[in-house]
Amino acid sequence: MKNVATVILAAGKGTRLKSGLHKVLHPVAGRAMILHLIDEAAQLQPEKTVVIVGEYRDQVQDALGGQVEYAVQEPQLGTGHAVQQASGALNGFEGDVLILYGDVPFVKAETMRSMLDRLHAADAPAVVVLGFRPPDTLRYGRVIADKFGRIEKMVEHKDANEAERACTLCNSGVMAVKGSELFELLARVGNTNAQGEYYLTDIVNLAAADGRNSAVVECEDHREVTGVNSRAELAAAEREWQEFKRAEVMDGGATLKAPETVFFSWDTEIGEDVTIEQNVVFGPGAKVANGATIRAFSHLEGATVGEGCEVGPFARLRPGAVMEKGAKVGNFVEMKKAVLGEGAKANHLTYLGDATVGAGANIGAGTITCNYDGYFKHKTEIGERAFIGSNSALIAPVRIGADAIVAAGSAVSRDVADGEMRMVRAEQLVKPGWADRFHDAMKRKKEAAKRGGE
Repeated sequence: MKNVATVILAAGKGTRLKSGLHKVLHPVAGRAMILHLIDEAAQLQPEKTVVIVGEYRDQVQDALGGQVEYAVQEPQLGTGHAVQQASGALNGFEGDVLILYGDVPFVKAETMRSMLDRLHAADAPAVVVLGFRPPDTLRYGRVIADKFGRIEKMVEHKDANEAERACTLCNSGVMAVKGSELFELLARVGNTNAQGEYYLTDIVNLAAADGRNSAVVECEDHREVTGVNSRAELAAAEREWQEFKRAEVMDGGATLKAPETVFFSWDTEIGEDVTIEQNVVFGPGAKVANGATIRAFSHLEGATVGEGCEVGPFARLRPGAVMEKGAKVGNFVEMKKAVLGEGAKANHLTYLGDATVGAGANIGAGTITCNYDGYFKHKTEIGERAFIGSNSALIAPVRIGADAIVAAGSAVSRDVADGEMRMVRAEQLVKPGWADRFHDAMKRKKEAAKRGGE
């Protein structure tokens, strides 16, 4: 696509959400709604992206930074008025303009392309509108069109008559218009309607009055134009996104044992022949390579799981966790900013933080790397094929050499050389008969206390 600009409406803060966070910044799959949309539209390589801001605009600008241009809508007098505010940023631009909504985050790049293709069809429509057929038309505006998709009329629900409301083809608000014509049409939009607002949809009716046709492109899946205006709709959008992602992951060759219980983030990467059991959650930045198994009730965020690895059940991989080929972490193991080398194992009840574990090493149950001294983090290095006995505390900074053994119950604060065995335990003190005497004395005290209470 050449000479494309996108205008994204994001002026309303979203009062129905009852939040101090701007509506378009509420996350779906761990990412602000508007960023989903910008990322999808970026596939068209737009020359300009203009975001229309209003209330809480500082939040939007802080989140998006300099990757877009901004135009301010104050006061907010409707969608037509909002798009007009982009006239300065698009001054002289004569390419195609896509009008999108920051709270309608799931419009696909392929859909946007189909709208632009229709804009340049032989019948040269003045405006292309994205339509959809929801299960319940609710209070959506209607698109009245013929069998060829040529629009006869567009009308807001509140202004429609009963016959028009019977139409099931609804207006998503998403439009494509040539930049050379957009602002001329907008300049003629009036506000003689029930709300006293300047409706963007009126440009279709104005073009019709000039003897020009407009056209509608219909979504194959109405969920693509899901809008978010309340907490319930935000939850519904999350549910729909997860359904899309689960299908994509399974189509890509992974097995989900109970798909409805697995939750992904916007950037989760899952390879082929991966098995994901029930109740697994992926936070942002998780990557799972081919053939890995993620067992039930595990949580992965900012973590990389190598080929053929096994995670969980009940494991937590935090940012910076890396498992190399064939490594394994078991139940109640937590990793943070740590590398578990090829074939290395930490099967249960272990914390590995700020650590590197060499290939083939074995980390016993209850082992922890003591990485924080109250002020700074320190690193633990464990060599290849090292064996760390159960219930050991490795007090960083410390290095355990290759093929070394740390005996169970040790608190290691000094380096262990390659092939060395380290045991750090207090001497066992034996007092024959002491326990029997203790129990007898305590029983006599308890009996005496009982008689005294009577």
